[in-house]
Amino acid sequence: MATIEGRFTDASRLRIAVVVARFNDLVTNKLLSGCLDCLERHGIDTSVESNQLDLAWVPGSFELPIVSQSLARSGKYQVLITLGAVIRGDTPHFDVVVAEASKGIAAVSRDTGVPVIFGVLTTDTMHQALERAGIKSNLGWSYALQALEMGSLMNAIESIKSST
Repeated sequence: MATIEGRFTDASRLRIAVVVARFNDLVTNKLLSGCLDCLERHGIDTSVESNQLDLAWVPGSFELPIVSQSLARSGKYQVLITLGAVIRGDTPHFDVVVAEASKGIAAVSRDTGVPVIFGVLTTDTMHQALERAGIKSNLGWSYALQALEMGSLMNAIESIKSST
């Protein structure tokens, strides 16, 4: 029986793109900070000159799927991370944005075979979003770990496929 799993130690071979929603940037900037900190501590070059990491900004979470799709189809990245924050308001807009962002991001991953980490916070209040972006813990760190694991796992699967 073969056990296939991702590791956090072979990140040096990964090319990663992070797509960040500018809307609710008080939250998304904190998520990005946690994400980049994790990637750097696991060996990813996060400098401006990096050839391992690219960063794309979009207006809001609704736009995450289209840019993620374009990046995934480029063939340049082994994994993508999406970061956004959708905070419930007094209208049904929250439900529409969350549904379309989540379905769109999932479709990108399925259609391209490139793992896309869903790092979109969906909260009832700004306080809840800030707690998840750094007051209590920074989920940006967790999203980066998921990306490292999935990138490594997909590389392991490719190695198995090419050796058979």
